Amino acid sequence: MSKAVFQLEPLTCPSCIKKIESKLSKTVGVDSAAVLFISRKVKAVYDESQINAGELEEIIKKLGYEVLSAKVS
Repeated sequence: MSKAVFQLEPLTCPSCIKKIESKLSKTVGVDSAAVLFISRKVKAVYDESQINAGELEEIIKKLGYEVLSAKVS
């Protein structure tokens, strides 16, 4: 499993958290997704044989959020 952390803008309300977590959690290959509201970060654990960090970033962008940075480990 791989882990990615994305720094986002804007992230302004609890519905943002639900929207992102719900979409990523339903994505094939994603084991878990959590939004840290105060730090404006999304942490995702995923199976890199099914999806990659770039694809996760594109999903987040399509939801209407700007990804300021990404860290993959």
